Amino acid sequence: MTASLMALDALRDWTEWLTHEKRSSPRTVEAYRHDILLALTFFQQHLGGEVTLADLGKLSLADLRAWLAHETARSEKPTRRATSADSRARSRARHVSALRSFFRYLALRHDLSNPAPSLLATPRMKKRLPRPLGQEAALAAPEGISDDAETSQAALRDRALFTLLYGTGLRIGEALSLDIRNLTNAGQNMLRVVGKGGKERLVPLLPAVIEALESWKAAHPSPAPDAPLFCGVRGGRLNPGVAQRAMRNWRKGEGLPDSATPHALRHSFATHLMEGGADLRTIQELMGHASLSTTQAYTLADERHLLDVWRKAHPRADQES
Repeated sequence: MTASLMALDALRDWTEWLTHEKRSSPRTVEAYRHDILLALTFFQQHLGGEVTLADLGKLSLADLRAWLAHETARSEKPTRRATSADSRARSRARHVSALRSFFRYLALRHDLSNPAPSLLATPRMKKRLPRPLGQEAALAAPEGISDDAETSQAALRDRALFTLLYGTGLRIGEALSLDIRNLTNAGQNMLRVVGKGGKERLVPLLPAVIEALESWKAAHPSPAPDAPLFCGVRGGRLNPGVAQRAMRNWRKGEGLPDSATPHALRHSFATHLMEGGADLRTIQELMGHASLSTTQAYTLADERHLLDVWRKAHPRADQES
């Protein structure tokens, strides 16, 4: 370990490592980078000078808790937007996760050993249930969104993208990272996808998904195998914000809630499979979840759906027991 190496240099290298080796999502990388930058700014004031790796190695559990307390107090200032207890707990949990990830990287690449981050307690939070679209809305989304596109080419692209999201349960980032060459197995009704952490999985394709993809491929502006499958007007990879805006405009016209996002189509895929009788292990594999506990959230959502149906349909549901 180079004791004089500045912590900010390590932060830059760590974000590169997260992006290119861990293949973390851009959103995660930016959130973690922001958190650690806040922490280093605090420790610079706390220690009275620029922070080196040697300084990070000497930070105590009390030092780390002092930063977390500082961030909590900052979030509760009257000048800032009011936040719920659950939101504050989630922010603290992310701060702790960022610290642990950063220090694991320092141990791996710079032989820096500091057990303090691993001793931090992670706050307990309410489990968020997935908020899927109803089957009718999920089925209507690809056609409805494509109808609002400005050009016929964009319409084919949007129809293919949103049919793929609901038909396979891909994350929006996974779908937009696909290249033309990834469609080579489409004829065999399979799609090879690289998910979180660089893990590959094979996803089966329904006939409707294949048809939408083939229609878009025929109109695609570039036949090069390494061209992005979903591209913008200039040929570059489609920005997630463009897809999110397209669905936002559609949902407003349909009177759907703000939770109707591209990611909600992923939730819809899993929830509707669960309602159709699919088992958890199959859904876990299709979704690319590392842990079955993540997939089990859909059983809770399904139970809530059944309870809502019971309340609306049972003749005695509105009577006291």
